[in-house]
Amino acid sequence: MGKAKILVVDDEEDILDLVDYNLTKEGYQVARADTGEKALRKLQDDQPDLVILDLMLPGIDGLDVCRQIRTNPVTMQVPIIMLTAKGTEADIVSGLELGADDYMIKPFSMRVVLARVRAALRRKKMPADESAPLDFGNLVIYPARHAVHIGARETQLTAREFRILLMLARRPGWVYSREQIMENTQDSAVDYSSRSVDVHVMSLRKKLGDCGAHIETLRGVGYRFKDTIDE
Repeated sequence: MGKAKILVVDDEEDILDLVDYNLTKEGYQVARADTGEKALRKLQDDQPDLVILDLMLPGIDGLDVCRQIRTNPVTMQVPIIMLTAKGTEADIVSGLELGADDYMIKPFSMRVVLARVRAALRRKKMPADESAPLDFGNLVIYPARHAVHIGARETQLTAREFRILLMLARRPGWVYSREQIMENTQDSAVDYSSRSVDVHVMSLRKKLGDCGAHIETLRGVGYRFKDTIDE
């Protein structure tokens, strides 16, 4: 079975050539577009498994392309990695809140791009059974039992800590802003601020011990879960 098809969208030919060459070398099928309009047409014609998207495009810009991908039922589940020179906090937050799965800033390392591509495609293939245990080696999360094991030992988490961990762990590599975490893990009866997310994450990491390194902070943006950690 062949590898995934990836649509690369960038108006710089050198970038297109570089990314195309390295993805092809890894065995991926590559489609290219240098404008937002061409990207949207290729999304319909080629039905890629993943999109690498620049923001600064002639005509329809990358944010509008992302928005249209996420609002089209045919393409709404396609992972999007934004690869752009726009690197302010506001740019990153806008991209993630529009539905990008990952955000990388130029200049970039192709090794990192390839790793992010593999991670995004791996997440796409995750089983739909939300009750299935999430196994990350020494850390195992049991959604149906609201239990977390580190090795053979069960770790006691508060309900909110568990919800935060589960939300992050279900999408390794996916970046969540504090506001997204707050909105998806709050109790309707309890006041919950985005600032308190940091407090809960700090407590969660402490309880997880060495496994707390699975949770990575992106300064000014939010948090993401790494499926592997450095020994």
